[in-house]
Amino acid sequence: MLKQVSAPQLASLMAGAQPPRLIDVREPWEWQLTRIEGSHWLPMGEIPARLDEIDPAHPTVVICHHGVRSLQVVAFLQRAGFSNLHNLAGGIDAWARQVDPAVAVY
Repeated sequence: MLKQVSAPQLASLMAGAQPPRLIDVREPWEWQLTRIEGSHWLPMGEIPARLDEIDPAHPTVVICHHGVRSLQVVAFLQRAGFSNLHNLAGGIDAWARQVDPAVAVY
């Protein structure tokens, strides 16, 4: 089962005692344009070669522009044995529109 979290729910989680790790799977130009503070950039195409950078025990939220690529990454990671994962529904676009207007919309 693919789990999703809304932008407001993620904001609440990030304010908690054990905030999730944010993995941004967008392209380099997107990362340079805007990002959620504290997120870790790990482009989608590099995920298979960099699985060791993802802690399977730590809650992790995967992020892209609108939530489609990140949903694919969550599915891939689940097939690879990861379970403590969520997709940011609506992606960084939803975050910018619903939580942090300082994040650029593109």
